[in-house]
Amino acid sequence: MTAAIIVASGSSRRMGFDKLMAPLAGSSVLAHSVAAFASHAEISHVVVVTDQKRFAALDLTTAAIPVVRAEGGAERQDSVASGLALLPAECSLVAIHDGARPLISAEAISLALDAAAVHGAASLAHPVTETLKRADGDDFVQEAVSRDSLWAMETPQCFRLRLLQAAYEQVRSDGLHITDEVSALQHLGHAVKLIPNPGPNPKITYPGDLTLAAKLLAPSL
Repeated sequence: MTAAIIVASGSSRRMGFDKLMAPLAGSSVLAHSVAAFASHAEISHVVVVTDQKRFAALDLTTAAIPVVRAEGGAERQDSVASGLALLPAECSLVAIHDGARPLISAEAISLALDAAAVHGAASLAHPVTETLKRADGDDFVQEAVSRDSLWAMETPQCFRLRLLQAAYEQVRSDGLHITDEVSALQHLGHAVKLIPNPGPNPKITYPGDLTLAAKLLAPSL
């Protein structure tokens, strides 16, 4: 059985308003993210880590699989742990996705899940293509940074469930702070396969990102 955890417990401080509930192509940002997994042929269970208000605003009347809520934690790793605790016992593979990435495609989800089934851990990502510079504390350029072998991480990040649970237990035991699940697997010493995403998958962070997402969604509506 394969499940998905949608992490949607952030405060949206950079936006100045709740980006997860922001209108996007007739729905909300979070609703698009949840629907991508709730309608996916390989997903049998979805946990949305968010508050009651956001969850209540989701229209789940057409969902053919269970979609349940978990309470968010102080940090991302706490929120993911909360979601993991609600997964069915028969779950063997799990996808962790940012609720603020509403453009994720079924094809990309399948690619990440298939790779995780083979390698144990896999994440969508894309090679860095822009010129990179390191700056000092006053934002003056110090040096160029080679982009060779650099990838920008995306979600979903997908794992064999028992492997991710073991990684999270090690992170908790060692008192580490991590910003994504791949970091937990790295700490455990397990290799993570990077999967190039064939389509756009931006994270809504600033108001302009909503405008871009709406334009990218328009051809598919």
